[in-house]
Amino acid sequence: MRKILLLAISAAIISVAMPANAGPLRDRIKERIAKREMKKAGGQTSQIPAPGATEYSYGSAPLQKLDFWGAKQNNAPLVIFVHGGGWDKGDKSNATGAYKAPHYNGLGYAFASINYRLLPEASVEQQAADVASAVSYLRSNASKLGIDASRIVLMGHSAGAHLVALVGTDPHYLRAAGLSQGDLKGVITLDGACYDVPAQMSDGPDIMQDTYRKAFGSDPARQRALSPTWQAAAPNVSPFLIMHVERNDGTRQSEGLSNALRQAGVPVQLTGVKGKGLKGHMEINRSLGDPGYAGTAIVDAWLATRFGRRG
Repeated sequence: MRKILLLAISAAIISVAMPANAGPLRDRIKERIAKREMKKAGGQTSQIPAPGATEYSYGSAPLQKLDFWGAKQNNAPLVIFVHGGGWDKGDKSNATGAYKAPHYNGLGYAFASINYRLLPEASVEQQAADVASAVSYLRSNASKLGIDASRIVLMGHSAGAHLVALVGTDPHYLRAAGLSQGDLKGVITLDGACYDVPAQMSDGPDIMQDTYRKAFGSDPARQRALSPTWQAAAPNVSPFLIMHVERNDGTRQSEGLSNALRQAGVPVQLTGVKGKGLKGHMEINRSLGDPGYAGTAIVDAWLATRFGRRG
């Protein structure tokens, strides 16, 4: 809360101190402050489960853990969430948002939020492999956890949106974990902006270029291999719900992924929600599951079509 208050005060000072015609510069400074505060807030990973959750290890590395909230009834559908954080930060306990777990439990779904190994200790390829391994662990323990292994949806925000889209389009990640694209009922991406890595490194915002270089390097072949848009011609998880806020690069990248998937014959729902810039980017994650947030009803309706009736 203190970090959020400091961010708001800083933004207010900037708005007052700068002349009215300094809009673009003011916006860039605000985004830099917000990004720095996000990094501070998400830089530490917790080694304890979130309130109400049970923690499980899906691998031997310290970060190969997940938090699980079971549904009241047996044989429940499962929503798996993958946090964001620029591939080098974020955490299953503090980057999930307060509403998701209780909201999806209230709908009769089980919910899981996973950690994955972070840069620079692990590569983006290893992070995608961690996502697939977490899915495999949950499916393998479906009976113990009371979930329906045939009704699992993968959801991710920001860098997590990139990772779930990559796992959903490049079949080798799930295959290496003993699964296939057909083992997931769908993928939900929340305001990702790096589905086409070469394009984003060419025309994306300057403030993110250092993050992208650290994640994706300079090899064009590797950048394409890590781009869900470039991988969409392969067998894909079906369908996709691609959501974005009012950010130019996020909108452009979401539309590009949607077009590539549709060309490959994948049903896609592409939906924009209100929320500008970095503030909107944070809100779509923080507020999803809140009945008063517009994106909640959109996701709920889509999940209902994938999961069918409860139980």
